[in-house]
Amino acid sequence: MKQQAGFTLIEVLVALGIVAIALSSGIKASQSLSANAQRQSDVLLAQLCAENQLIALRLSRQLPSVGARSFSCEQAGLSFNGVLTVAATPNPGFRRVDAQVSDAHYPVLRLSTVLGRY
Repeated sequence: MKQQAGFTLIEVLVALGIVAIALSSGIKASQSLSANAQRQSDVLLAQLCAENQLIALRLSRQLPSVGARSFSCEQAGLSFNGVLTVAATPNPGFRRVDAQVSDAHYPVLRLSTVLGRY
């Protein structure tokens, strides 16, 4: 009897299974990279919103009053909502200011600074 050269059906199925596992892990890795890039972009845009609010307080040249106020900001076509919280410090000449920026679904960024009298 003459032997035929080639692969058996089991060998082909095992090879296809290995290729399928490798491709699915590659797809998951590329999805993760894409999600991280989107998150980094959101954080950068949220940082711009928070810094704009903090700079506006600095430019007002007045000691901000204690309390919280909300703000909204649009950067690169994305809408962000935020809360600017001003708290007293042990030194009456300074205030702690926290700016927390959120997307529609989750908090994105929180910046804190201390402002003093001018």
